[in-house]
Amino acid sequence: MTAVANPATVAECLRVGAGFSQGDRNWLVELFGTLDARLASYHADSTELEISVKDREARGQKVTLECWLSGGEKIVTTSSEDDLHAAVMDARDDLRRRIDDVRTRREPRHNRHLREVPQPAPVDLES
Repeated sequence: MTAVANPATVAECLRVGAGFSQGDRNWLVELFGTLDARLASYHADSTELEISVKDREARGQKVTLECWLSGGEKIVTTSSEDDLHAAVMDARDDLRRRIDDVRTRREPRHNRHLREVPQPAPVDLES
């Protein structure tokens, strides 16, 4: 991908949903800091992250992490770990893998024919 003028970051794109408070946001931004490198390929104004938890701290809680990438791609990851920290980390790690998968589909790194862009024919200035 080419360089983005306003790259997405977790701090800029993360919203906290049901089950989390604004006070949890700083903790979550710190935990999700490793996603910044993956999000940097996308525009901040068209990238969103939202995390929510159902039945927080109860047996059977479910953490959901949703990501909307510029270009219309939506990724949803979930975790049902009993420990909230472990569930958040599990959802984060799954999102990291899925963003890598999206980037691999968009950037055919090992197929030169898919990367090549036809060049315009040279212009004859002597005519």
